[in-house]
Amino acid sequence: MLTHKRVDTNSLFITEHLNNLGVEVTAKHVIGDEIERLTGAIRSAIDAAQFVILSGGLGPTEDDLTRDAVAAALNRRQIFNQAISDGIEQRFRTMNRVMPEINRRQAMVIEGAHILANDCGTASGQWIEERGGVVVMLPGPPHELKSMFTRQCLPRLERAVRSITGGPPNAIRTLELRICGMSESELDQAIAPIYKQYENPATTILAHNSDMQVHLRARCATERDAGMLLAEVGAKIDAVLGDRIYSRNGDPLEAVVGHLLERQHATLAIAESATGGGLGERISSVPGCSAWFLGGFVTYTNRMKIELLDVPADLLLRKGSVSADTAAAMAAGARRRTGATWAVSITGNAGPTVDGDQAPVGMVHVGISGPAGTETWHRHWPASDRARVRAFAAQMALDLLHRKLKQ
Repeated sequence: MLTHKRVDTNSLFITEHLNNLGVEVTAKHVIGDEIERLTGAIRSAIDAAQFVILSGGLGPTEDDLTRDAVAAALNRRQIFNQAISDGIEQRFRTMNRVMPEINRRQAMVIEGAHILANDCGTASGQWIEERGGVVVMLPGPPHELKSMFTRQCLPRLERAVRSITGGPPNAIRTLELRICGMSESELDQAIAPIYKQYENPATTILAHNSDMQVHLRARCATERDAGMLLAEVGAKIDAVLGDRIYSRNGDPLEAVVGHLLERQHATLAIAESATGGGLGERISSVPGCSAWFLGGFVTYTNRMKIELLDVPADLLLRKGSVSADTAAAMAAGARRRTGATWAVSITGNAGPTVDGDQAPVGMVHVGISGPAGTETWHRHWPASDRARVRAFAAQMALDLLHRKLKQ
């Protein structure tokens, strides 16, 4: 998890459920496979919090150190559990395999722990009560963790929260607004006079590739109170931002566009150059998109633009591949070829070098062809890296289509 190739989604899943129970998550740590460092971090967490939840490191290999570190931090023994070992061995037999001897390590249980059975893998979880708090050990693979946490941890956590607080838990609820067409500084300038009036809810502004998010997080005695507070603050922000808010439930822009297309009984086709399929990837990630997304073209070279989209060769010679005219021809061609209600095109120079048309790095043109004709827009992101230009371009295209569909 310390490398650039792994993304932590387990903590997001756990945090959401803890917040729903009224549990405030005060810290998250990613710790390498080093026993002393891991043990020290667990000791510090136990001293600082009533609930300590660990994911990963319960496998059979030498670098799976969570059991050893928790045992050391709590100063408890580990005891071999024959039933767990037999269950792992049976799991291997069902796959016509022999259990390697090292899998016996997964049958070691910390003294006093309650075993959390794993119906999706070989790593059992453990629930340990310590000093009026709880330490929970969960497997790392997300499908194993989610199943174990939902089935076995949530009921225990709810009882534990009630026991610790002496009554029903507080309610922590969130409202996520997603915004397009503004920079982070513009957004903050617009809504700061509102959210600074409130200590509760807490407000966080997040920015990622031209997608702005405002997270409002309310903590109240009841779910009803939290909902009313979020509605109050959300309405004030809504009045200031208006149609720049494209989602009020956290849905991404591609999903919102898809809902609009479906409600209008309309269809979509796309033609991409600079983004190389990135726009299509976002659109096709929406469940049920086959009801409105017909498909698309990745026409990276001029020859493909001519052959697949009927972009005139003389237009490419006169205007270049990165131009408003080419974007318009690509969108119109995609709509004509597929029979879609709407077609969106992207052409640009994502860098890092200037192409043969001498279009500057960061220049992007977007075309939209619909029932009333074809329009184009352009934007230049100077000094941006290739990945960011491509991401910005896809977001820009979806934003423009969303605005057309809302007209």
